[in-house]
Amino acid sequence: MNERIRAREVRVIDDEGQQIGILPPFEALKRAREKNLDLVEVSPTANPPVCRIMDYGKFLYQQEKKEREAKKHQKTITVKEVKFRINVDDHDYETKKNHVLRFLEEGDKVKATIFFRGREMTRTGLGRQILERLIKDIADNGIVEFRPRQEGNTLHLILAPNAKKPVEKQARPAPVPQQQKAAQAQTPVQRANQA
Repeated sequence: MNERIRAREVRVIDDEGQQIGILPPFEALKRAREKNLDLVEVSPTANPPVCRIMDYGKFLYQQEKKEREAKKHQKTITVKEVKFRINVDDHDYETKKNHVLRFLEEGDKVKATIFFRGREMTRTGLGRQILERLIKDIADNGIVEFRPRQEGNTLHLILAPNAKKPVEKQARPAPVPQQQKAAQAQTPVQRANQA
């Protein structure tokens, strides 16, 4: 910007977006100074480079404001990890499967890991069976991003949430007034006595 522009000629656009034409940099800088603005190179690769007359501080502030606004609306996806053992009990498996389902519903990715210790390395097939069972159980709520893969003494897979489906709300039955509840609770003989 300003004196740092090294091109011999630049195409100049004024602060209102009108093209002024091709000028030497010192002439373009003189025009910018007359308006108390800066000369900023916006397209250095063009031939000749394109420069714009603008308030550079205000430009930087607006860029920063746009970036902050964009950050507010983006969702960060985190990877949650759930660890299994090859001798996992059914109840423990169900609990961990429920954790996986909850993480997927919240929009996070899940890394399911099985760590083999000692002699368990000879039974890697059991670990694959557990992960395949997990894939079948969560098929409706998630997709497999990476199939089960073994690295050293760990076997892992990565699951990602499905594309968002609109959640259908179930219709609730209308509340029954207290008088009707009391009448429904009475026996036919009690109702006849009241009449």
